[in-house]
Amino acid sequence: MKDTRLRIQSVMAALIFLSLTAFGAKAQESGAEFLADLHDFRINNYLAVDAFYNFSTSGDTETLNRIVVAINNANDAMNSVIASTSGVLSANQIEGLNQTFDQFKSIMRSNINEVRDRGYPDLRLMADMADHALNLNSSASELYAIAQENSGVKTDDRVESARSASVIMAQMMVRYAARSNSSVSQAFQGAASEIPLDEQAKQFEEHLKNVRSTSPSGELKATLSDVASKWDFIRGSYINYNDNNVSFIIGRYSKGIIKGLTTAIELMLTDA
Repeated sequence: MKDTRLRIQSVMAALIFLSLTAFGAKAQESGAEFLADLHDFRINNYLAVDAFYNFSTSGDTETLNRIVVAINNANDAMNSVIASTSGVLSANQIEGLNQTFDQFKSIMRSNINEVRDRGYPDLRLMADMADHALNLNSSASELYAIAQENSGVKTDDRVESARSASVIMAQMMVRYAARSNSSVSQAFQGAASEIPLDEQAKQFEEHLKNVRSTSPSGELKATLSDVASKWDFIRGSYINYNDNNVSFIIGRYSKGIIKGLTTAIELMLTDA
């Protein structure tokens, strides 16, 4: 028990350190690289929230490590955005997003401490974190659209569809994790204002269909086939989200889909 607590304290220290330390990020010159960083930032924030919902019921170090890794990756992406010289967003826009991110990290630390110290989450703090996460990711997506327009980058439609599919999958995964790990989940993740999960599932399918529309070959074809297979396996759980389903399996396959789409995006950008 003592060893476990020490490991958790070490992980928490890493999270606090990461939230207060600026990385020496490499300046990104192109609008395309800026968009890639901003997309990575969005995805990793969703992964952090998903991991927290699981941590809120398990309290285990492995799940806490997932939170730290996701926050670490989001920090890297945010610092690349800050260091960018592409000029596609104003300094005020970037600073506003960074401040919102700092607020999100602060409330995340408070929630983690509650679970660590009490053994269960504080529902008010969880609701606050959900509100901060929703605000952060809404702001990031709005700025992504502005940056895309300002950059003048003609990104492959398949790449944008894959990014949109990734964001939708991450949103669905987080909302499902909230439903599965809290008795009052309807108060979290904007469930009352967002479109239903089954409608999001249909949007995801449209984007995936567009990504696969040009008859991909080789590694890209295999990667997208694997994504489609994983989606077929959990599709019914998102369409019929009120049924009793195995949340662990849904989360694992959802993360597998996000990882597969990330690989597909890299392959498409390499071939462009």
